[in-house]
Amino acid sequence: MKLVLASGNRGKLREFREAFGPELASVSELMEPIDIVEDAESFAGNALLKARAIYDRLGPGHLVIADDSGISVPLLGGTPGIYSARYAGEAADDKANLQKLIAELKKKGVHRTPAYYTAAIAIVGEKGEYVVHGWMHGEVIDEARGEKGFGYDPIFIPEGYDKTLGELEESIKAEISHRAKAIKLARPLIEMLRK
Repeated sequence: MKLVLASGNRGKLREFREAFGPELASVSELMEPIDIVEDAESFAGNALLKARAIYDRLGPGHLVIADDSGISVPLLGGTPGIYSARYAGEAADDKANLQKLIAELKKKGVHRTPAYYTAAIAIVGEKGEYVVHGWMHGEVIDEARGEKGFGYDPIFIPEGYDKTLGELEESIKAEISHRAKAIKLARPLIEMLRK
């Protein structure tokens, strides 16, 4: 059973290979890129859309893993949520998304407020479809701090810490992140499905 990650993102591939071993293939190694419209109303739904689309192309003998993740701020009605990657527009980069979230916090007149990251990992294969979730709770602040990480990391302070993810060491983030928690839940499921 060939294990395939439905992403060509190198950082993501490295993270998943650390969990599942070097035999994990990136979809870009197996087929031409396809356009997948992520129009579901949840992280789980979008992860399943990606995993299904790749599995439909590759077929039996493959177990496809896909993830979708983002940050939610209850004060802002749960946004950016599933729109985290395109919060400032379809062509927006990490910096534009980050600046928009900071601007929204400033509009509300808050310096910090509760927020959380969600990661949904979908697994699709001949034995069915499965989804696991991981969360990381904390707060967002109205100024970027730190050069590490990406996305909203420079404004997110995890629960129990006083530094942002942009300031924390990778080894700490690898223990507490939403994706790390979801991967931990996915691992025994994938081992069972590969038998």
